Amino acid sequence: MGSMKVRVARWGNSVAVRLPRRAVEALGITAGQDLQLSVNGQTVELTVPQPAPEPVTLAWIIAEMVRLGPDAEPETIDWGPDVGDEIIHDDWSPA
Repeated sequence: MGSMKVRVARWGNSVAVRLPRRAVEALGITAGQDLQLSVNGQTVELTVPQPAPEPVTLAWIIAEMVRLGPDAEPETIDWGPDVGDEIIHDDWSPA
């Protein structure tokens, strides 16, 4: 897109820069959207943050397994009875 000249204007106790419509359309941003601002020496850079990836949860893993079909189901392994420190003896655990 190249370089564009913009003017700094007073906005309350701060200053603001208007983004030209060509820049807004090229970036696909909308009014009210958050941008990331970085300052490096005399350079100011605005970037559009990438959306966070969907968190991996047990529900997501199960949904993926169902989506992929029976071949994606993990093998069931019988580890035998509990025999050591994995046994928890407290007021909240089943006997």
